[in-house]
Amino acid sequence: MEISALFIGLILSLGLCELNSALVLNGSDDGLKQRAGLTEDRTDVSTEASSVTCKLQGSARLPAFSMDGDYVIGGVFSIHYYKHTVKHNYTTMPEPIRCTGSLDYSELRYSRAMMFAIEEINNSTELLPGIKLGYQIHDSCAAVPVAVHVAFQLANGLDPVFYTGDNCSQSGMVMAIVGESGSTPSISMSRIISSFKIPQVSHFATCACLSDKQQFPSFFRTIPSDQFQADALAKLVKRFGWTWIGAVRSDSDYGNNGMASFLDAAQKEGICVEYSVSFYRTHPHSRIQSVADVIRRFLHHWSTAVVIVAFVASTDMMILTEELSQKPSPPRQWIGSESWVTNSDMLRFSFCAGAIGFGIQQSVIPGLREFLLDLPPTKVVASPLLTEFWEDAFNCRLGKSAATDESVCDGSEDIQTLQSPYTDTSQLRITNMVYKAVYAIAHAIHNAVCQDTNSTTPCDKITRIDSKEVFTQLKKVNFSQNGYDVSFDANGDPVATYELVNWKKSESGSIELVTVGKYDASLPVGQEFLINKNITWMEGGTQVPVSVCSNSCRPGTRKVLQKGKPICCYDCILCPEGEISNVTDSPDCFPCPKEFWPNAERDTCFPKPVEFLSFDEVLGIILAAFSVGGACLAIITAAVFFRHKTSPIVRANNSELSFLLLFSLTLCFLCSLTFIGAPSEWSCMLRHTAFGITFVLCISCVLGKTIVVLMAFKATLPGSNVMKWFGPPQQRMTVVSFTFIQVLICTIWLVVSPPFPMKNLTVYKKRIILECALGSAIGFWAVLGYIGLLAAFCLVLAVLARKLPDNFNEAKLITFSMLIFCAVWITFIPAYVSSPGKFTVAVEIFAILASSFGLILCIFAPKCFIILFKPEKNTKKHLMNKNQS
Repeated sequence: MEISALFIGLILSLGLCELNSALVLNGSDDGLKQRAGLTEDRTDVSTEASSVTCKLQGSARLPAFSMDGDYVIGGVFSIHYYKHTVKHNYTTMPEPIRCTGSLDYSELRYSRAMMFAIEEINNSTELLPGIKLGYQIHDSCAAVPVAVHVAFQLANGLDPVFYTGDNCSQSGMVMAIVGESGSTPSISMSRIISSFKIPQVSHFATCACLSDKQQFPSFFRTIPSDQFQADALAKLVKRFGWTWIGAVRSDSDYGNNGMASFLDAAQKEGICVEYSVSFYRTHPHSRIQSVADVIRRFLHHWSTAVVIVAFVASTDMMILTEELSQKPSPPRQWIGSESWVTNSDMLRFSFCAGAIGFGIQQSVIPGLREFLLDLPPTKVVASPLLTEFWEDAFNCRLGKSAATDESVCDGSEDIQTLQSPYTDTSQLRITNMVYKAVYAIAHAIHNAVCQDTNSTTPCDKITRIDSKEVFTQLKKVNFSQNGYDVSFDANGDPVATYELVNWKKSESGSIELVTVGKYDASLPVGQEFLINKNITWMEGGTQVPVSVCSNSCRPGTRKVLQKGKPICCYDCILCPEGEISNVTDSPDCFPCPKEFWPNAERDTCFPKPVEFLSFDEVLGIILAAFSVGGACLAIITAAVFFRHKTSPIVRANNSELSFLLLFSLTLCFLCSLTFIGAPSEWSCMLRHTAFGITFVLCISCVLGKTIVVLMAFKATLPGSNVMKWFGPPQQRMTVVSFTFIQVLICTIWLVVSPPFPMKNLTVYKKRIILECALGSAIGFWAVLGYIGLLAAFCLVLAVLARKLPDNFNEAKLITFSMLIFCAVWITFIPAYVSSPGKFTVAVEIFAILASSFGLILCIFAPKCFIILFKPEKNTKKHLMNKNQS
C-alpha cells in the first residue's frame, strides 16, 4: 500500500480530516504536515505574522503510562488484544478508539519493564549522569490504526495548540520509540516515523522484511529476524528426519513473511509441506474452524503429516488451540516459533505437550520482580490500566460494584501471591529484549550528549539534540548489560542466538517449559545446534516421531518419484543388476567397477571371484589324475618294450620309433598338466607351445612308422631297393624335420604375439575367468593346423597300408589310432569355441588326453597283450604266417 493512501485512509478513519480552510500548502513539507494532522492558523494572511499557531487535529490518545524528562522515549505495546469497533455514520465526529478484550499480562510486563529500565538509568551515575529520561507508553490494542495514530502522536506531542515560529513540524518530540510488539504494526509505524528520522527499536517484531533498510531505514530490533528463525526451524526439522510436515501461519506480516522464509529454507533442505493454512484472530469463526479441521484431518483424510510447524503470533495461537481443544485431535508434534512456544499462557493446553521450538534466551534482570510487585493501592487507582489489571487478576471491583454478582476489592488482595504472566519473572525472554532496547536508546543519547563528560561530571542538558542524532548514534552502540551484549548490524539486527525449548509434563501433570539446547547462527554450518538434554516428544514419547510421506529407501534401492506428488513421495526400486546404492534415499544407482560385483542386498561392491581350472577342484583333480596315469602308462609300456626289445614283435615294429613315440606320448600326457592352475606369463607360453611340439613329435613318429610299413612291403618285391632310401637315418631325419617346422611356427608365434594371462570379464557377469589369451590367433590355429595336416597325411598312408598281407599288420592299428585322433580334434574345434570359462581349458585337456590315450591304446595295447599274455604268438614264425587272418 502506498504511504499517502495509507495515511489518508487512516486520517479519515480517525476523524483528522477537518483541516483549517485557511491553510495554505507550500511544498512537500506542508503536505507532510497536513498528513500528520497539523494546521497553521494565520490571523492575518495579508501581513507577515510574527508567530504561527499550530493546532493538532483530532483527539489525542492519553498514554497508558507517562513521565516527564529531559528526553522522552516513546513506547508502544499490545496490552489489549482488540480495539472497539466503531460504526461511522459520517455525520458526527467518531468517538475515540478504545481498546477492548482481555489484558495481555505479558505485554503489561513489557511496558512496566520499560519503566523499570528508565528509572534504573535515571538512578545511574555512569549512564546519562545529570539527565533525566521520561517516557510515554501507549497501548496499541494490537491494531494497526491505533499504532499509526500513536506514531503520529509521538512525533507531534500531546499539546493541542503550540507555537513554533513559522514551522509546524514538531518531529522529534520523542528521541526514539520502543515497540511495537507485532510486525504488522511495526511496519506501519516505521513507514511514518522514518520520514522524521525517529529511530524505532522493537523488542518483538521479527518479520524479516523489516531488515530492508531502503523501506525501513530507522528500524532496529533487539530480537533476531525471522529469517534466522526460519533457517533454524528448517534445520531443526531436517535434523530429526522429518520431510513431510503441515504448516500453519498467522495471516499477517509476521506469519506470512516468516512462513515464506521457512518454506524457502525447507525446500533447500529437501522438506515437503503437505498443507499450508493461514488465519488471523479477527477472521470469522468458520475460518478458524476450517484450519482446525485441516489439522484434525477432517478435510484431508489422506494427510499423513504428524509434524506441524506453526509460525503463528501468540494471540492467534491462543485462539487456534482453544478451537482444537473443543474436539479431540490425533497426536501432533508441534514445532513452534518463538512468538508462542515460550508463552506461559499457552502451557495450559496439554495436547501440545512435547512441542519444541526456539525461544529468546532466558535472562535475569535484578530488581525487576520487586518493581513489578510494587503496586500500592494509590498507584493502582491512579492508573486506569493498572486498575483494570487489578480487577481482572483478583476478580473484584475497586470501589462499589453495581452488579450483584461482583465482589468489591477489600484490600486483602496480595499481589505477592498472584500467579500470572505479569508476576512470572522465572524466564525473562522478551522482557529482556525491552530492557536492552531501552538501554540501547539510552547509550545512543549518552553518546550524543555526554561525549566530553566522565562518571563524575553531569551531562550538559542545555545542549539539545534531536532524534536524527540519536538515530546516528544508535547504529554504533556496542555495550554489555547484565552480561548480555547489545549491538546492531547493518540491517539493524542483533546476533541471532536461540534456546531450544521443550514442553515437558511434570510429575504433577502440569506442562513446564524446559530448555534442552541452544542454536547459534554464527557457528559453522552443521555445528549450530547444541542439544544437552533429552527431548520429550508428543504423548510423552522418548522416540523421535516419524513424519514422512514415504519411508526411507534402504541402501540397494533408489527413489522413484510418485507421479503428481511432491519430491518427498516416492517408491523404492531395487537397483538393476550390476549396480548398487550405498546410502539411504539414494536417487540413483551406480555400477560397480569392472572387477567388482554387488552383493545380494546390492549395497556393496565385492571383488568378483576369480575362476580358473585349479588342482583343488574335482574336475582339475580328475584331469590331472588321467594325465599322470597316461604318462605312467606310456612309461610302463616303454619298460615292457625295453624288457622284450629282442622279441620278434618289438623288433618287427621299429623299436627305435616306438620308443620315441612312447617318449612323445609321455610328454603329451604331462603337458596337459600345464593347462591346470592359475595362468601365468610363462605357463601360458609353455602350455600351447609344449602341446604343439610334443604332438607333432608324436604324429611324426606315427607317420614314420606308417612309412616304414609301406616301404617294408615294397621292399619284398623283386628288384626293389627302396629300404635303403628309408633306413634309420632317414627315419630320424623325417621326425626331426617335421618337428622342426612346428618349433619354427611356435617360435614365430612367441616372438610376434605370444599368449598371455588375462582376466575375462565378458563371459560371466558375476565372476572373472582367469585364462590365457592366445595373443595371435593365427599362431594358435597354425599350430593346430600343422598337427591336423600331419595327422591327415598319416591317416591317408595308414588307410593305404591297412590291407597289406601280414599276420600282425601295424598299419591297421595306426589307422584306428589316427581315426580316433582326427575325430577327437575335429570335435574339439566347436567344443573349444563354445565352451565358457574354465571349461575351455578342460575341453583342450580332454582332447589332449583322449587323442594320447587313443594312440597308446590302439598302437601299443595289442602288442603288450601278446608280449605279456600270448608269448606263444611272439615268434617270427607266427608273424610271418600269411595264411592266418
